[in-house]
Amino acid sequence: MHHGNRQSVTNAPQDSRFNAPTLIEGIIALLLFVGLLEGLLLWLAAPVGLRLSASAVYLIMVVMVLKSWPTTRRWLGWANRVTLLRGMLVAILAGAILFPDFMAQHALVMAALASGALILDGLDGWIARLTRSASVFGARFDMELDAFFILVLCLALVVLGKVGPWVLLIGSMRYGFILAGQVWPWLNRTLPASRRRKIICVWQALTLLCGLLPLVSSGMASSLAALSLLLLSLSFLVDIRWLSARKKRPLS
Repeated sequence: MHHGNRQSVTNAPQDSRFNAPTLIEGIIALLLFVGLLEGLLLWLAAPVGLRLSASAVYLIMVVMVLKSWPTTRRWLGWANRVTLLRGMLVAILAGAILFPDFMAQHALVMAALASGALILDGLDGWIARLTRSASVFGARFDMELDAFFILVLCLALVVLGKVGPWVLLIGSMRYGFILAGQVWPWLNRTLPASRRRKIICVWQALTLLCGLLPLVSSGMASSLAALSLLLLSLSFLVDIRWLSARKKRPLS
């Protein structure tokens, strides 16, 4: 959801081997996810393929976390654990995209999963501040999951026929920004913290989430998504203008 710079996930040197404590936590996270997913399958009579698709998404997520984790730190910490929990909900939503009939039949459950992910998005940052455990890795992990969450919501609206494929512009804009940084390195400069970005991020998630609800018509979902796309585009333009004004300065 954020469109900041592509800073490194950690300032510490990386080791190709997994850190033993975080590997244990990763395994526990996978086991918890399997339990959650199996419970959902039994409760909703979900297709068995959902087990495979959602598990594949979450497994990739956990492996990426373990590979990127700073070797100088041992345990994940409660804030990152909450973010992993949020990742479970997002992974189930992502896996369900391959089964649009199931998503349509259980639209309220899908919206509830998305709402839980949105609530946890605010909780992990609060826990990081409360426990004084905020880190570069944690911030990047949270940001990447936010971006993926928005993309998943956009895909869900498309497969449900609530909004046209153009809504994918919302979910792919940050990834396009990252790719543009490969061509124009000045886009990689660290952006200052911005309340504007945070507000627009929350607005995106809320409006896309509302579009999942059965009571929200396709026209209303499209209108809300169009407003989100407009606000996001303006936010990107403001930041690109700020970066452009400093493109001749050395990257910090």
